[in-house]
Amino acid sequence: MSTSEIFLIAMLIIFTAPYLIWRLGRTEYFAPLVVVQIITGILLGPGVLGTLFPDYYKFVFSAPVILSLNAIAQWAVMIFVFIAGIELDLKQAWTHRRESGITAGMALGVPLLFGGAAAMGMLMFPGWIGAKALTWQFVLGIGMACAVTALPILILLMEKLQILRQPIGQRILRYASVDDIAIWGVLALILMDWERVGKQVAFLVIFGVASVVYRWLMARIPERDRWYCSLIWLAACGLGADWSGLHYMVGAFIAGAVMDSAWFDQKQMDWLRHNVLLVLMPVFFLSTGLRTNWQVGGAAVFIAAAVLLVASVAGKLIGIHIAGKILKWQPGESSLVGWLLQTKALIMIIFANVLLDKAIITNESFTALLVMAVASTMLTVPIVSPKLARMKEIVFRSK
Repeated sequence: MSTSEIFLIAMLIIFTAPYLIWRLGRTEYFAPLVVVQIITGILLGPGVLGTLFPDYYKFVFSAPVILSLNAIAQWAVMIFVFIAGIELDLKQAWTHRRESGITAGMALGVPLLFGGAAAMGMLMFPGWIGAKALTWQFVLGIGMACAVTALPILILLMEKLQILRQPIGQRILRYASVDDIAIWGVLALILMDWERVGKQVAFLVIFGVASVVYRWLMARIPERDRWYCSLIWLAACGLGADWSGLHYMVGAFIAGAVMDSAWFDQKQMDWLRHNVLLVLMPVFFLSTGLRTNWQVGGAAVFIAAAVLLVASVAGKLIGIHIAGKILKWQPGESSLVGWLLQTKALIMIIFANVLLDKAIITNESFTALLVMAVASTMLTVPIVSPKLARMKEIVFRSK
């Protein structure tokens, strides 16, 4: 068969398998389609499909096919991160800066410490730290992966729970937005290449100047042109960041972060995000699954994932509980907010992909983080739904 035919077989599998699992298994309550796509990506990877049917795996996911899939996945995830940057609402966070700062700081800081402690434990065993990583990069990277909240997935889950446009939903978006800035800032710090620091500083200076010019231009052109120009801007920023050694994902995020969501119609932005998730992101999930690995032993990977899950969940809940005490929240409010901020799939997976690309972590560490991200996300809706039913007054309270 030709490479084109095999590529289309792979695409058929990518779109069919998760849909059938999601629809026939009726997983929507605890695992939305996007989560099922991530899990399916893992199952189609070398750790499961590659082990059970090695010949079939090598036939479908040959080197040329994987190269094509990775190219689609790279552009898909750049657009997705770009949209997340645009949707940051830092103006509201600044308006409520004391509340947002305390809550976001605790929501990020405590699980970061817990995750860092788990990473120190992982360093006691071989096979987890990447070939090019310094100890502090590995510890900080794992710690931040435990602290991440996936803003796009959080939006999807709060839409499902019908609280996105309610006061509690807007509050939680503020906390997650502040943490998103910190996440990408820490990633840039981890990726700082002191041998190429001149190039990285040059990129940031050029980016700063170009952003001023770009914002001036965007405010003066018709909205129909803004969408097209934004894709040119995205590609340029991704190229510049990757050239400097920061990684194209950092470029994609900051490209969106310097833009104003008010430049675009919100319904069209939602439509774009929805269609990126529908048309392109399943390919990214599959390409992510192809990077999973159980070579240090399946049990060891799952033990590491369990430890990271405990560090992540406990750290987030404890951090939010401390914030609730400081801000004098109502009983039960901290638990509700803490569980909603547990969503990690996508942004954490993207974060971990970057760490893997730069050899900060190994495939085994990546697999453990991926399992942790899926588990923490799947816990959210089943735990939050009954809490919302008991605490309706909090949903409508503005602060």
